[in-house]
Amino acid sequence: MVRPTPAAQGPTAVLDAIAEAVRELPGHQSAEGLGIGTGGVIDRASGVVLSANDLLPRWAGTHLSRELSARLGLFVVADNDANVFALAEQTYGAGRGCRSALYVSVGTGIGGGLVVDGRLVRGAHSTAGEFGHIAVPEATGRSCNCDRTGHLEAVASGPAMTARFRELTGHADVHDLRQVVALAEEPGRAGSGGDAARAVLAEGAGALGRALAGLVSTVDPERVVIGGGVASVGDAYWRPLTEAFVAELLPGPSGLRPVVAGLGPRAAVVGAAALVLEDRR
Repeated sequence: MVRPTPAAQGPTAVLDAIAEAVRELPGHQSAEGLGIGTGGVIDRASGVVLSANDLLPRWAGTHLSRELSARLGLFVVADNDANVFALAEQTYGAGRGCRSALYVSVGTGIGGGLVVDGRLVRGAHSTAGEFGHIAVPEATGRSCNCDRTGHLEAVASGPAMTARFRELTGHADVHDLRQVVALAEEPGRAGSGGDAARAVLAEGAGALGRALAGLVSTVDPERVVIGGGVASVGDAYWRPLTEAFVAELLPGPSGLRPVVAGLGPRAAVVGAAALVLEDRR
């Protein structure tokens, strides 16, 4: 079941829409619980949104678990959507069986999760895994969704790379990274935008690869898993990412290569279910 998020109408409308969708599921009354993955920094223990960007107006301060439990009469647990993605891949996907892994989701933004000793690390302030807000030189002066500048997300997310292509070429009709990738994979043709497309992908994917290699040097995981919509766009994206990643690795993990997430678009739903069961494993 997929439906639009009425974010512009405020938190109450979003919560009501979630509750309505759950009520339409057969047998929802007998469910063990409801797991929620959402944008923003979430206090896993209380289910409260600690902070969020303008994509979800007035979302900060929302008591997700309490409000949805009151509407549905179910046990409800909530977490950041990138943490939910990481939990899904760790439990059932590309990281299954690993004691340590680094998970990155690249789409409209960049988020992720870090698993150490088989457990997802959330950190002292619930911000562990906010990899998109690492400062990188390629993003100097570019605005991030967090209202700061210079962060990885401002150069390596899907919208950031697409916007950079429009800036370089003036192709105002390009609004999807897949269009940029298609141009990058075309044989050279004057005025096609292929050179600019390849340059944009090399910059954005390369910045991500180097940042991930730095994280590998910090936490030394068994596996690096990349998912999200951008991860599926093709070799023109993966090639510069992998080359930049490998070039920065220390000798110890030099054989490590990033792998594609295994669950695809199902990760959000699978991870939300795994969230309900997390405390019982």
